[in-house]
Amino acid sequence: MKSKTGVLLGRLIRNIMRSPDTIITVAITPIMMMLLFVYVFGGAIKTGTHNYVNYLLPGILLMAIASGVAYTSLRLFNDVKSGLMARFLTMPIKRSSILWAHVLTSLVSNLLTVVVVFLVALLMGFRSHADILHWLAVAGILGLFTLALTWLAVIPGLTAKSMEGATAYSYPLIFLPFISSAFVPTDTMPKIVRVFAENQPVNSIVNAIRALLNEGSVNNDIWTALAWCIMIMAIAYFFASKAFKRQLR
Repeated sequence: MKSKTGVLLGRLIRNIMRSPDTIITVAITPIMMMLLFVYVFGGAIKTGTHNYVNYLLPGILLMAIASGVAYTSLRLFNDVKSGLMARFLTMPIKRSSILWAHVLTSLVSNLLTVVVVFLVALLMGFRSHADILHWLAVAGILGLFTLALTWLAVIPGLTAKSMEGATAYSYPLIFLPFISSAFVPTDTMPKIVRVFAENQPVNSIVNAIRALLNEGSVNNDIWTALAWCIMIMAIAYFFASKAFKRQLR
């Protein structure tokens, strides 16, 4: 399975390398949002932190990942509609290798996007005194979040009837950080909005990453963040597997 997955992964990675504008396109919107909020709105937003880009960055990273996984749906949709998926299914390879190649490609491409966003944040003044363990924890959370959203992206990639349908699901995910502590503290929000913001997945993930990067108190946020990522990934994997089995018929 490993060798077959590697071959399929190599095919997808080569496609990305031939069109690096994909990664640039994914990174542009989060970077523009970061520039807008730091240099236009940042002076008017009170977060209790000295450097607003340090406060803002976790939410921007999640937006970048949510935008990036939409390409997983698009790549799968193209494989299904072009007949390439059916051709793969006739070959002597383990069926799960087909999906895992797309999932691992998403991890690689989103890693590149996250690195680009990080570099821009550094130019804008982002600084962190986190130690290596904190950085590894941040990488682990971002990796789990990417896996969770990627398996979610597999479902419309296999079932959508149009290209627009394959990627439309990503828009609510991209804007979910706005209704969280990603841009402003939740205690500034109306009560009903605050209740939703404090109990949706992105909020705990943002809080955990921010605390890790800024050496703050992580409290239970990291466990809540991990629980959300694992739960979303397990549910998405279940339904993605069912959708893939329908392709095998």
